[in-house]
Amino acid sequence: GARMMCNYMRFGGCRCDTPSGWLEQAAGVVAAFPAFLDEFEALMTSNEILLGRTQGIGVLSRDLAINAGISGPMARASGVEYDLRKVDRYGLYDRFEFRVPVGDHGDVFDRYMIRVLEMRESLKLLDAALRQIPVGPVMDPKSKLRGFRPKAGEAYGRIESPKGEIACHVVSDGGTKPFRVHMRDPGFNHLQSVPIQCEGGLISDVVVAVGSLDPVMGGVDR
Repeated sequence: GARMMCNYMRFGGCRCDTPSGWLEQAAGVVAAFPAFLDEFEALMTSNEILLGRTQGIGVLSRDLAINAGISGPMARASGVEYDLRKVDRYGLYDRFEFRVPVGDHGDVFDRYMIRVLEMRESLKLLDAALRQIPVGPVMDPKSKLRGFRPKAGEAYGRIESPKGEIACHVVSDGGTKPFRVHMRDPGFNHLQSVPIQCEGGLISDVVVAVGSLDPVMGGVDR
């Protein structure tokens, strides 16, 4: 992730422009991906082994999902219709039309289906974004970070990541380095729900339940 996120996106724009032909290639991938998803679902979604190992497994109720701070596909699979891209409408999301899929049972299968449906919605977002990318400079020449000193205070920013709400709380004392920083990683909250999901189940269900969380242990650790 650091190769793309920390080094490519900068205050004021991006580090460099896309290579020649990249936009056309990206549009080609977006156009071809629905057929891959159809093939994937034909193989997986109605597979009796998948159904037997995911339906009714790792159930997480709507109320518990809310109370435990569960977010993203995990929460939506439990019936919580909440997506920061709709709630905060940050960035350019107010330009794009997309729906927020919601599950009924809160089990592993619903988490699987929510992610499949969200891939289809992501294709709509990618198609609209690629068509609206303007031609011109990718970096504001007036944007400079050297010697940048934010005012003393605190700020909280959050986005809807593929795994759930990821956020950063920064406290500044007016210097060039933050006084305090706290990262909110969704995996930390999600892992705490595993004992409840697996209560009364089989040991093999633990593997399935944890896998359905899609945790990143590096994020949990921080």
